[in-house]
Amino acid sequence: MPGKVDIHGVLIDNVTMNEALEKVLGMLKSQTPQKIFTPNSEIIMQATRDPELKYILNSAELVVPDGAGVILASRIMKNELKEKVSGIDLVKKILKNTEKRPTSFFMLGGRPGVAEKASVNILSDHPKARILGYRNGYFDENEVPEIIKQINDSRAEILLVGLGAPKQEKWIHRYAGELNCKILMGVGGSIDIFAGTAKLAPEFMRKAGLEWLYRLIKEPKRAKRMLDLPRFILLTLKKVTADRKNQ
Repeated sequence: MPGKVDIHGVLIDNVTMNEALEKVLGMLKSQTPQKIFTPNSEIIMQATRDPELKYILNSAELVVPDGAGVILASRIMKNELKEKVSGIDLVKKILKNTEKRPTSFFMLGGRPGVAEKASVNILSDHPKARILGYRNGYFDENEVPEIIKQINDSRAEILLVGLGAPKQEKWIHRYAGELNCKILMGVGGSIDIFAGTAKLAPEFMRKAGLEWLYRLIKEPKRAKRMLDLPRFILLTLKKVTADRKNQ
């Protein structure tokens, strides 16, 4: 399996989408939970300010580059990642593969009713995907033991956690030892997309690396968070300049 590329201290697996899928299929043979995280530029910037988050990301068995900004940074640093492997597209690949290997899922996240709606839509498109349970993402800490029991009782192979970053990564890391699923994957807003309560950017914008612009138009309140995108590129350029001076 290809090696990793260091993007500001976050070690990203240098894989294509197909290689990532192969790794996921290998994880389904594991006896212990395997973690998958999908950091984009914003999450990597959060990790530069949060050592715990950086440690958690680097503890995962698979970390894929979710976003054009991460790919651009790797090019600027002359250690180019093969391609963007977005979380939503990887989940779609896993679901498509259920035609060859029936696979079971539990979905945790979204507003009340959203995971249920996502389950209906997924089963409509992928009849061999088994959705063995779901739970919305609005819960208190004292409810976690019951949620873990619900997940474990379902015997689902893959747990999709859509609590938003960095909450989902920290939740997965904290409770990985108590969960019986083979794969624990942070999926951000993917559950909303499968439910139809949120939409992906048009394909031409995704290919052009303009998903951030689509999200900003749809959710202007994200503007403050999105300042991390230019900060991310500036940090990358600073690093390259510093590295050249030190050579």
